[in-house]
Amino acid sequence: MKIMIILGNIAVGKMTVGQELAKITDLKLFHNHIVLEPVIEVFGFNFKIAMRLREVIYEEFAASENYGLIVTLMFDFSKNSVPDLLDYHKKFFDSSRTDFYIAELVAPQEVRLQRNVTENRLRHKASMRNTEASSQRIIDGDKNSRCVSYDGEVTFENYIKIDNTNLAPDVVAKMIKDKFIL
Repeated sequence: MKIMIILGNIAVGKMTVGQELAKITDLKLFHNHIVLEPVIEVFGFNFKIAMRLREVIYEEFAASENYGLIVTLMFDFSKNSVPDLLDYHKKFFDSSRTDFYIAELVAPQEVRLQRNVTENRLRHKASMRNTEASSQRIIDGDKNSRCVSYDGEVTFENYIKIDNTNLAPDVVAKMIKDKFIL
């Protein structure tokens, strides 16, 4: 089994790249908002409940015969380490038959603010449809967390960092597929 983790800041294009990667591989896409949206609708932003739902999906997927999973996540490098991130995900999957990969996407705030209002994003993420509020979350998030690694900070072998500012999602997906032979 293969677990492809796509990390990046708010509105960097994790889901969109994941959609394109799913089209050209046998990986299934599990983007962050699949569990966030129903939780937000019922409970508001409650990440504890969303994490519990994510864990159920991981457990069931790990027990399946699927080829692999694309997981999208925001990751605050100022509060967490990549080994901790990998350890968290590895506990759900049989390490003897699972390969893990990380792709980190980066783009400047002005690009992410533009992407925040794209049709694809708004179609799949109801909680982002108040674009004024979601744009403010981008600005506030950049002030309060560090969702971009420093150069050399991530030493995991199966890792790629891609500045996707001027790259189409299908191009980025192909770069990831080719890098990790997915």
